[in-house]
Amino acid sequence: MTVALHYELHGDPSAPPVLLLGSLGSDLSMWEPQIAALSPLAQIIAVDHRGHGRSPVVDGPYTMADLGGDVLAVLDALGLESVHVVGLSLGGAVAQWLAAHRPARVRTLTLLCTSAAFLPAEPWRERAAAVRAEGVASLAESIVGRWFTPGLADRDGDLVSRHVAMVSATSDEGYAGCCEALASWDGRADLARIVAPTLVVAGAQDPATPPSVMRELADGIAGADFHVVDPGAHLMNVEQAGRITALVREHLTRATPAGAQRTAAFDQGMRVRRSVLGDAHVDRATAAATEFTAPFQDFITRTAWGDIWSRPGLDHRTRRLLTLAILTAVGNEHELDMHIRAALRAGMDPDVLVEVFLHTAVYAGVPNSNRAFALGRQALADADVS
Repeated sequence: MTVALHYELHGDPSAPPVLLLGSLGSDLSMWEPQIAALSPLAQIIAVDHRGHGRSPVVDGPYTMADLGGDVLAVLDALGLESVHVVGLSLGGAVAQWLAAHRPARVRTLTLLCTSAAFLPAEPWRERAAAVRAEGVASLAESIVGRWFTPGLADRDGDLVSRHVAMVSATSDEGYAGCCEALASWDGRADLARIVAPTLVVAGAQDPATPPSVMRELADGIAGADFHVVDPGAHLMNVEQAGRITALVREHLTRATPAGAQRTAAFDQGMRVRRSVLGDAHVDRATAAATEFTAPFQDFITRTAWGDIWSRPGLDHRTRRLLTLAILTAVGNEHELDMHIRAALRAGMDPDVLVEVFLHTAVYAGVPNSNRAFALGRQALADADVS
């Protein structure tokens, strides 16, 4: 069950959307440097994970699929088909899950101070138990001690204090549940599924996800761009705010041409697909998509609907008639039934279907057209033509 996450929007709603997913024990305020710098160029969506910040707390344990599902619900509520995703630590793990399992929703991927598997798992379960027993505030100072390099921590005690307070304010159950999500998650086998243009950035002094771990992550994602920022510990977007923001901006700019073409094809395909098949059918198809079928849904939306059905040489009525004839000829009953019903919902006169099936009988064979007439008769008999 998804949780209605708290989120904030910044910037121009018509600009490219950039989703920010934060660290374990943080709230969306950790992204203040990037929100300020990127808002003039993008629509920023900053979210609090479940049990963090102002998002609701539900009993754990959680899984990475739970956390990813929460984020997808935010995108759905905002009407966003796809976004640029930036994730740090836990947020980077959620970002990987989104890119691997819902590739059509991710335009570009930026992974900061994270890993494809936070191993070994047992310390995370032990930390969850400790937090439930003693409260997250009991660990806040040691947690933040890994977030910044010693030099910065010595120079800026107020920065450290603010982040200790942020961690301490995280709900015990929310923190523990997310620890268990990290313990149960291993995304290494899914790295090859990630097709979004990817930037991977490590902190040279990060004790939690050092450059060696981040290098393995970058090597597993085809074409990933890898950087090490020095100095930099775990909350690198704060310690090296200018450098990280510049890398993110450069990645978005460099990746946007190819990403924009893919996204534009998907968006166009979804519009045409809905106009031809109807919202109800498309909503059912997308809702039924699984991590196994999601890449095919992305492919068919971009290619069949975003490309072929969108070409100007034939209008949609002609393409619909051709589709009905071809599906009849090849005997593809499942797709033919779907297109017959879609045509009737769109107001096509049944007499036109008769002519298509008769014409196809002459050139492709009577048995296939006989089956087409049977499917059409059943569709007309169904009161809702669904």
